[in-house]
Amino acid sequence: MSLVGRGSATKNIGEEMDMQLRINGHLCPVEASGERALVSVLRDELGLRGTKIGCAAGECGACTVLLDGQPVCACLVPVGRCAGRDIRTIEGVGTDSGGLHPIQRALVERGAFQCGFCTPGIVMTLMALAERKAVPSEAELKLALQGHVCRCSGYVKLIEAALGALKSIAGAGASA
Repeated sequence: MSLVGRGSATKNIGEEMDMQLRINGHLCPVEASGERALVSVLRDELGLRGTKIGCAAGECGACTVLLDGQPVCACLVPVGRCAGRDIRTIEGVGTDSGGLHPIQRALVERGAFQCGFCTPGIVMTLMALAERKAVPSEAELKLALQGHVCRCSGYVKLIEAALGALKSIAGAGASA
């Protein structure tokens, strides 16, 4: 079986490949097997440990990152399929001055989490939702978050905080 990357020669999937990943707006050279999970390359090769490994089977959402703006479970995505694409991790979220993004701030202020293990993946999904729809309904929000498992919370504060943050972001965008 072979893997063809953009602008590169065909390689066997198990072989190490040189590739450029665009992560949080920066080009990052990586040498890895094309079949290796994106989450392991982010954490082990690039030191981006905000993306968590939960189930390693795409069931919990802890490893969610944005790939070309869409939330994906990075444990299921072969890194060889990411060359030339935009990858956004939790490390790429925040304000230009280094502060928390309004979604992050709302989750903290409302005590939406206890242990925080699931937080990066949920924030990434909320970021994608905010970019798709300014003010989603509660049902749309719940649908977007259905692939995330939080074993600590009852989700009530999470839903309230997320709805409040998304409404605030939409209001700020309308007044700008």
